[in-house]
Amino acid sequence: MAPLPYGVPDIQDNPDGWGPCAEPDHLKDVPFAPFSKTDKLGKAADWTQQAYQRNQGRYGANPANAVFQFFHTEEEDSFHLVDNRPAKASKFGQRRFQQNRFAQQRREREAARAEREKREGGGPRQQQKKNPWQQHWREQQRQVQYSSSVDIRPEWAVKEQIPFASLGKLTCHVGEPTDMHAAGQLEYYDKAYDKLTTRQEKPLERTKRAFRSVSTSDDPIIRNLASEDAGRVFVTDAILTTIMCAAKSVYSWDVVVTRVGDKLFFDKREGSSLDLLTVNETAPEQVPEDKDNINGVQQLSLEATMINQNLSQQLLVKGGDKFNLGNNNPFDDGGDELASVGYKYRRWALNAEANIDIIVRCEIDGVINNKGEDQLLSVKALNEFDLRATDWRKKLESQRGAVLAFETKNNLAKIAKWTMCALLAGADMVKLGYVSRAGPKDNSNHVILGTQVRLADP
Repeated sequence: MAPLPYGVPDIQDNPDGWGPCAEPDHLKDVPFAPFSKTDKLGKAADWTQQAYQRNQGRYGANPANAVFQFFHTEEEDSFHLVDNRPAKASKFGQRRFQQNRFAQQRREREAARAEREKREGGGPRQQQKKNPWQQHWREQQRQVQYSSSVDIRPEWAVKEQIPFASLGKLTCHVGEPTDMHAAGQLEYYDKAYDKLTTRQEKPLERTKRAFRSVSTSDDPIIRNLASEDAGRVFVTDAILTTIMCAAKSVYSWDVVVTRVGDKLFFDKREGSSLDLLTVNETAPEQVPEDKDNINGVQQLSLEATMINQNLSQQLLVKGGDKFNLGNNNPFDDGGDELASVGYKYRRWALNAEANIDIIVRCEIDGVINNKGEDQLLSVKALNEFDLRATDWRKKLESQRGAVLAFETKNNLAKIAKWTMCALLAGADMVKLGYVSRAGPKDNSNHVILGTQVRLADP
């Protein structure tokens, strides 16, 4: 048999099992760690053991990895770093620290607020979540605390207190009124103002006509009617509508009630606030009660009253035909030229069985010829004082309905009284004028931006 061309290695026979009988020379002093197939394998060599100390659960679970840990020798002490520049600090850690700090502060604030609400009862917070707008409105209403219209003296005795909630439940069904007397001459409305736009604004002119604001007891017509026993209660439309719309008002007001025999006379004091118009009385943002501020309660009331008087005369045709109500103006003393205002004294039966009738002096501003028919007209002015917040010059042409709704919400008491005055006087329509300041800080000069008509329907 010929010899094989390659050498045959020595075969070691292990009678006790399988595998080598002895350890080979080239495998001596080599680290070896026994492991099973179910164990997780770690790293073969860990050169940055300190960076992975937080991951001991992941890499340190297998005790066999301890065999492969590296330990430096004395040669490492002779190693020097060539680049000695300071290492840049990572911003990630800073941001994460700030986020954690802010989150901790937020949690502390929320815990303190929850503890405060729990101590106070916890009701307002839950109620605000259910209806936040209603809660905001109530908070604003609680903040409004205006001064009283009259100094309440300590010797005055309280006879009765009527809450606003009970006023809404009171009703009185009356029939049609009876005209007792009519006086004055009315001018016709100038229809050219219906074509007025924001691009063709017109300056508001100051009228030189005089306005008479006579109280109930000083009215000569009412005195004559009272002497004739035409009624038992006498009042003007300004006073009566203020009482009727008392639940809508926020500012303080007062009336003087005088009893003469079995008759009652409702009067106003000299210089009473009932002669002035209010501005943003029911707005969520309260108007400051500062006499020197042009956007305060007093200055805005004077400005709105002046605008309303000037507009009621400017929208009428001067020197033209006049509508005669039958009698002369009872307050014409032959001096200054009086404004175009008509008066109607009307009687309503409040209680026919008790023979209680009320006589009201109603005012009318003008007459409009509508399709050949003369109709009584009431002219009122809405004024803009905060040009940046409302900006009528941009919204009036395209969003006139929204502007009117916004003004109605902020001036609910004033517009309610205007509507009731028109209904009491028997006016057919109400002509509204939109008047704005010429400048944000100029409360003396104004411009007319447009007009709008509303039917006086109940």
